[in-house]
Amino acid sequence: MNSPLLSRCRVFQIFQLEADEIREIIDNALSSDQTLNKLQIDFSDSSIELLIRMSSGDARVALSALELAVSMGGKSDGNEVKITNEILQQAFQSRSLYYDKNADYHYDVISAFIKSVRGSDPDAALHWLARMIDAGEKPEFIARRMIILASEDIGNADPQAIVVATSGFTAVTYIGMPEAKLVLAQVATYLASAPKSNASYLAIQRALEDVKTHEQLAVPLHLRNAPTPLMKTAGYGEDYKYPHNFENNFTNQEYLPKELSDRIYYHPSNNGYEKQVNEYLIHLWQKRRNKNAGEK
Repeated sequence: MNSPLLSRCRVFQIFQLEADEIREIIDNALSSDQTLNKLQIDFSDSSIELLIRMSSGDARVALSALELAVSMGGKSDGNEVKITNEILQQAFQSRSLYYDKNADYHYDVISAFIKSVRGSDPDAALHWLARMIDAGEKPEFIARRMIILASEDIGNADPQAIVVATSGFTAVTYIGMPEAKLVLAQVATYLASAPKSNASYLAIQRALEDVKTHEQLAVPLHLRNAPTPLMKTAGYGEDYKYPHNFENNFTNQEYLPKELSDRIYYHPSNNGYEKQVNEYLIHLWQKRRNKNAGEK
């Protein structure tokens, strides 16, 4: 829903119910439902506590699981129904009661997972990963999100991260569940434990902003391809310096349009391998040395 339309609506936020509220709803169902109130339901082994806990604050889940457990519990003389922890575990074996892949909870859990990995907490990442696996989330979906994260949040601080994430996706695709959970756990813990940098993500955002805000800037003549004699006569490719012909495979020449010659889009962090990248680029380029000196 877009902002103008949303501004004309009254917005209500819906939160998970507390345990006492779920218990009240269950008690009300047992006493007022035309089917349940005719039964003598015995919650053995504190199974009602398990029902409340596994409903995760969702009354619909609690009532659906209760109804299913009653049908599984069977009836003996006197309309007695015994609901045990085992029966409830079977009733909850399909977490689709709660984990709807098209609903908010699905996106909340993957968001918590991504933020835990980004925040370098492998233990929290494993918790949210386990929640998704237990709910039947597609392993390919999780693996794809980790590839994106490896580039966006780790980048060149650990260039191996995207290799691990991509290999993980391939492995998950090959072997499927349940063994794929081992691959997902390995990749998640590697990414969570890796040094972090979003420098390459920010760099492309800055470059795109320039592309959108400036008119189509001409490619410098010395960088242009010259497949025909006419183009060579026009100066295409003239004065281009082939870096491999110079010491250390580098020579100072301009690669940006002249209107943007002072731009520095990529600002490497001082985390992991990217610290070496930063030092190397400062060594090569005067404009980076000037910037670095100005920051000190």
